[in-house]
Amino acid sequence: MWRTPLLGEAQTQALAERLAHSPALANAVIALHGDLGAGKTTLVRHLLRALGVGGRIKSPTYTVVEPHEAPWPSAWGAAPHPTLAISHFDFYRFADPREWEDAGFRELFAQPGLKLVEWPEKAQGVMPTPDADLILEPMDDHDDCRRLSLFARSPTGARLLEALAP
Repeated sequence: MWRTPLLGEAQTQALAERLAHSPALANAVIALHGDLGAGKTTLVRHLLRALGVGGRIKSPTYTVVEPHEAPWPSAWGAAPHPTLAISHFDFYRFADPREWEDAGFRELFAQPGLKLVEWPEKAQGVMPTPDADLILEPMDDHDDCRRLSLFARSPTGARLLEALAP
């Protein structure tokens, strides 16, 4: 487990940039937990920017999934693909497990690439076990501060933790 307070937007961006240096992201599934307004989408936007995603980055609240592509990071070594496929999911409105199959999510999760999942508990029982759980919690003493915890659930998740170690 790794834990840190995030003191605001600049620290969130810096953390996302550190995480973006980890080649373990190439095929990771990261589950993002936190209440509404906890900063999950903000963290994802900073991570996508740090990975080189250009253009508008929309929240997938209504579309459930937003696909992105980034150039393969040269710092990660030889590229098995010219680009990194990224899928940003938001299961907040997910209600029917049949939607999982109908929408092709099983196939999306089976493909190579980074999967970032907001509200994973709404897809419990159909979504594969994530490599890491990232939890954002408000800190009582400051309105704009969050505590971020990252828990590894696989060897890939453990490599993500290593990327955040000082």
